[in-house]
Amino acid sequence: MRLQEKDIYLETLSREDCKTLWNDFEYDFDNPTEELNLGHSDEKANDWFDEIQKLQGNQNVRLGIFKNDGTVIGDVALQDIDRVNRKCSVGMGMAKIENRAKGYGGQAVMLMLNYGFKYLGLERITANTLDINIGAQKLLDKCGFVLEGRERRSVYLNCEMHDKLNYAILKEEFLRMGYEN
Repeated sequence: MRLQEKDIYLETLSREDCKTLWNDFEYDFDNPTEELNLGHSDEKANDWFDEIQKLQGNQNVRLGIFKNDGTVIGDVALQDIDRVNRKCSVGMGMAKIENRAKGYGGQAVMLMLNYGFKYLGLERITANTLDINIGAQKLLDKCGFVLEGRERRSVYLNCEMHDKLNYAILKEEFLRMGYEN
């Protein structure tokens, strides 16, 4: 499967793509969004690839984010797909800091929303981020998500408690945006 946008495309991740993303990951000390994970290894990248394959198509649809020149720069996923209630969550990450805040993530999320709503028949897609992740909040707003709630002081990160923000977009809201791809 390949989904194309202006600057990027989404495609299935290979084992080598997972190793590249794993090894290229840069922790953003100025804008932390997750725990600092020391000791990354090729074995962990292999485990991640195996986990992706185990869940792919059943619970998740995870694809690599590639620049049009073929360079893998991140991943995006529809996760915890609930086919009975027609909902799931979306998650996205860029390995290198230089590829963040360039519009690639927004293009990837829009492609996945389109796929989820139009081809998987989903009615609701959620996303969560931390109160300190201003970039993710801006991306979710730009992609049409609505802030539905705040879990106060629910995530402990780098010796501080943070709020988790809960966003969602409904199929009819997405379709009203007139996204064409």
